[in-house]
Amino acid sequence: MSPRSDLRSLFSPGRDGVDAQDVFANRHDEWLATTDSLLAHWAAVRAPGFSVEDFATPRRNVLVFYGVGGIGKTTLSKRLETHLTTGSESVGSEWGPVPAEVGRVLPIRIDLSRQGGVQFEDVILAMRLAVARVGHPMRAFDLALRRYWEVNHPGEPLEGYLRRNGFLRRAGEVTDLREQMRAVAEDVVQALTLPTVAGVAATTAVREIVRALRQRRSAVRALARCTRLADLLEADQDAETLSYFPHLLAWDLAQVPVDRSGVLVVLLDTFEEVGDRSHRDLERLFQRMVWLMPNALFIVTGRNRLQWDDPSLEGQLDQAGPFPWPQLASAASADPRQHLVGFLSDDDRELYLRTRLTRNDEPVIPPEVRSEIASRSYGLPLFLDLAVMRFLDILNRTGTVPGPDEFDHDFPALVARIVRDLTPKERTVLRTVTLLDSFTVDLATAAAGLDSDASALNLVERPFVGNDPAAPWPYRLHDLIRSAVREADATSEDRWSPSDWRRAAQRTLDAVGTQMPAPGGYQHRRQLMACLTQGLRIACDFQLEPGWIVDAAWRYVIESVWEPIDIPDPRTRTDDEPDTPCAAVALARVLHSVSRGQRAHRQDTADELEAVLSLGVLPESAEDIAHYFLGESLRHLGRYEASVEHMGHVAAGRSPMAGEARRGLAHIARHLGDFPTALDTIEALDHDTHYYRALGHLWWTQGDLTLSCSTYGTARELALADHNPGHAALAQAGLAFAAALGDRTRADQQIELARSLLENVKQNWSETQVRTARLLRDAGSDAHVPARARELERDAAEAGLGSALAYIRFARCFHHALRAENDQLYVARDQLQLSVDCGEYAYLVEITHFFDGTEPDPDLRRANWIDGPDTVVARWQRLIAERRAALGYEPNTQPPQPS
Repeated sequence: MSPRSDLRSLFSPGRDGVDAQDVFANRHDEWLATTDSLLAHWAAVRAPGFSVEDFATPRRNVLVFYGVGGIGKTTLSKRLETHLTTGSESVGSEWGPVPAEVGRVLPIRIDLSRQGGVQFEDVILAMRLAVARVGHPMRAFDLALRRYWEVNHPGEPLEGYLRRNGFLRRAGEVTDLREQMRAVAEDVVQALTLPTVAGVAATTAVREIVRALRQRRSAVRALARCTRLADLLEADQDAETLSYFPHLLAWDLAQVPVDRSGVLVVLLDTFEEVGDRSHRDLERLFQRMVWLMPNALFIVTGRNRLQWDDPSLEGQLDQAGPFPWPQLASAASADPRQHLVGFLSDDDRELYLRTRLTRNDEPVIPPEVRSEIASRSYGLPLFLDLAVMRFLDILNRTGTVPGPDEFDHDFPALVARIVRDLTPKERTVLRTVTLLDSFTVDLATAAAGLDSDASALNLVERPFVGNDPAAPWPYRLHDLIRSAVREADATSEDRWSPSDWRRAAQRTLDAVGTQMPAPGGYQHRRQLMACLTQGLRIACDFQLEPGWIVDAAWRYVIESVWEPIDIPDPRTRTDDEPDTPCAAVALARVLHSVSRGQRAHRQDTADELEAVLSLGVLPESAEDIAHYFLGESLRHLGRYEASVEHMGHVAAGRSPMAGEARRGLAHIARHLGDFPTALDTIEALDHDTHYYRALGHLWWTQGDLTLSCSTYGTARELALADHNPGHAALAQAGLAFAAALGDRTRADQQIELARSLLENVKQNWSETQVRTARLLRDAGSDAHVPARARELERDAAEAGLGSALAYIRFARCFHHALRAENDQLYVARDQLQLSVDCGEYAYLVEITHFFDGTEPDPDLRRANWIDGPDTVVARWQRLIAERRAALGYEPNTQPPQPS
């Protein structure tokens, strides 16, 4: 269908050659597009010269309906399948019958969403089940499928698989697929005198069948006409080969007499699960399937337009560009083609605004204005439409093209359109939930101050409310609706005053607080984050007291959540509001710095925390959060005296971080080489995961790797038992480091486990420690360890990880000591000396002298070893000797140097 003119602009004054097109289609248009596509497809398939073995002709067998989630694409797909199956007009009076010229239609709808659990293999089977309704054997396909199935599902009957798979069971309820496949096998057995039907897929039998096909024996002459069957039977029976089987199905379907055949229509719903715009491996298989079945019509519904017409995708997809897919290009005007449905993606907003108003086929709206409108629309078609009409109005009134500032504008018409059919209570719920990123029915009811859920239940059924069942709070307003109601509600007859909004905000904040999950479980982290972030945003926006948010903040840091906390944009400050931030904003800044500290430079974190503490507005019960993490950042930066001041402040109190602060003081004592003091401080702690991790840190420095690994392992197990993967990852990173100093085989196992635990948490320090463990594991054997260490040093320096930097330099010394490369060891030791400031990490330099039996510089601060220096020296020298022996090096000799 060609784009229709926009009648409003058509009858507007002063259009001055502007051509306005209405680019949207309603559901009636979508059915018309379907019938037009069926007719065009039927005509193409029946045209003289059409062949399913023609791989050069462009394809015109894809109809696409795309748009953002929640606009009704899945409903449309389901109704299309129903209507194509029944051929009746029961779906709606506006939908006519299936065109009689097309004859029999064989529809099959396939839901590709993750919830559907459909694999590519199931898609191929579903199409076979659909064509089984013609009652004609699909000889080439069935023979290949039998071969594939025996290889990939040995001992599992296909019939049993179809029965157990709910989707395929429903698709095959009206077919006799089993008998059709058996008949094909029996024909082959009789023609080639094979032993049994069951042996058709055996390797020896396949060789005989392939030989017969290639020799075009009379017994298999009909199959031999399918020229690519033999190659597919011989190929490796994997997903790649399976993706070429649709050609066989298309070939078989083309052999069916016209009076018994039908038009296969494959409806692929939720195609965004396949069309990942970063990784297109699965999409490539689906595109190949479509390309190889030119006699089938594919109706694709998904959130994104198909990009198969983009030439830049050559190499990622088998066919890309407007030549192989002429009717998928944006300029296509005949069906089957691509149709926009509902909200639009970024690219499609731009496309809409470029084509909505044109003059001599050139866009009328300038690029900078298009960009402003697109960004403010959030993809809502109504906003785009109103913005275009505003553009036309200004152009007509002033005669000049409006600039971007004319569209820093909210349209009251949006709110009027949204709320015009809502009851007063539903409008109350709507306004209230604009304060929330997401919500539940119970939360919406409580926040609105209502006694029953009816209004909230009615609201969540509206099309502008999305639903994600997997989220802690499943409902979410579309972003533009949320913004419009908050900012452009001043003209409605029951509008809220600023006091009304503040009272609603307080009710909402209190209601969110009741949703806090029980303490101590990682499984509740998502809900904790939902409560914390939404509570912070409301309290900051409306200058409310944080209340329960302080407890949530403590939970956030104690449970090592570390997910980003973004500071909410403050509302416009009035003249009577103070310049200093409120307590909620200060708390948000602290948590933002803490979460960012896991990813950013420690100096930035320290600067921000010092600034917030200097304001004096933090709730007293939350001050220790700032003091502790400021002390931790200063410790990582090597500023130990300042770190002790803040850690001591927290350790002397009764906050939940007091124990952590005492552990911090133990870390400082360890970094300064005062190991007995560090041990005494640790022993005063609770025997939890932190206690054992601190012991693990301590014992490897003493050369006791067995005890160190054991205590790290205990720390990890306690953290996992407490459902705290963050602490488990910290402990495992330490275990990987300690293990890598000793046994390389064990190190591999521990490094891999650390990598696994770090997949779902973000800890810069732990990730760096695991990378250092890899250096230690490869020390002595990989000549590239020094280069790898230098690269890792740069990363650690950029992140402000001073302690990690020292351990990396220590690993370089370890490597050269194992290889008896004394000159390089001296250089590496000098580099390690750079990490020694005010005495910290001097013990690492001392240990490197244990490696080669040399005396440290007299000015080097000596460590106070727990078991005395002689015992520790003996342990480290024995460790070096054992590692050298395991590497096959002769005592005191260097390994062969790489050529």
